[in-house]
Amino acid sequence: MKKILAVSGGVDSMVLLDIFKNDPNILVAHFNHGTRKSADDDEAFVKRRCEELGVDFVAGHAELGDGASEEAAREARYKFLFELRDSVLARVPGEEVLIFTAHHLDDLVESVFINLMRGTSWRGLTPFNMPGTFRPFLSDDVLLPESKGDILTYAARNKISFREDPTNSSDKYMRNRIREKIKTLNPEEHFELNQKMKVLYFSQQKIRDEVEEILGSLMSEDGVFKRAWFSDLDDKVAIEILRFALEKKDIKLTGPQLLDFLKAIRTYAPEKKFNLPGDRLITIHKNHFKI
Repeated sequence: MKKILAVSGGVDSMVLLDIFKNDPNILVAHFNHGTRKSADDDEAFVKRRCEELGVDFVAGHAELGDGASEEAAREARYKFLFELRDSVLARVPGEEVLIFTAHHLDDLVESVFINLMRGTSWRGLTPFNMPGTFRPFLSDDVLLPESKGDILTYAARNKISFREDPTNSSDKYMRNRIREKIKTLNPEEHFELNQKMKVLYFSQQKIRDEVEEILGSLMSEDGVFKRAWFSDLDDKVAIEILRFALEKKDIKLTGPQLLDFLKAIRTYAPEKKFNLPGDRLITIHKNHFKI
């Protein structure tokens, strides 16, 4: 298996690199968002460490600027990572290629809170479920660190050098505000919260996989759906089916957009078209439609 390690230079990803540094199948990927002056220094730091270890290094670049949102930065970063994965897959056809990230248990807790505050459905309880990626610190490997505290302890014991992202202390970002709230918990409460979320995460992950397997069985290979399927379904169930089908085609809709699409499926006259984002037109035929 080829492993693309997403390494920013922060303590989490530098520990990830140290753990896998002797694996001959790794490639380190660093993304320079261009959002702050120190970004070039972060890139140089990671590149230098890879040279010391004799590890292959690739950097991606953007000029998002100081005002870029966390979501915009995330989308640009993953675009780079998946394009890199595609290029590696092209060189080693038939071999599995995964993107490894350093997300840990505290990241999971923060992300779940963010999703719930934004009104995300049950899928918000499994925020890191992205095909083609793997989160070693959120696996069931008991030998790996799982929390931020574990990672900091590993870094101290192994004298891991890293760079601190100055935006981590900014209250501009919701994640940082949630992180500060969690820090007010005493260590025992913090540990208990993490462990409860861990159990919930894995149980919801199992449910999600089972639900998607069921939804997958409803889809024909050519993406054709019968309109009648959606006539009597509860709105929430129907929307989950549509969300799943669209994501298989790399189409992401908001909640209101999905409701509009469902309404079109149920009410449009035959041959009328529904416009999806990116000017993708779906023709609603008399008895079926195709995504």
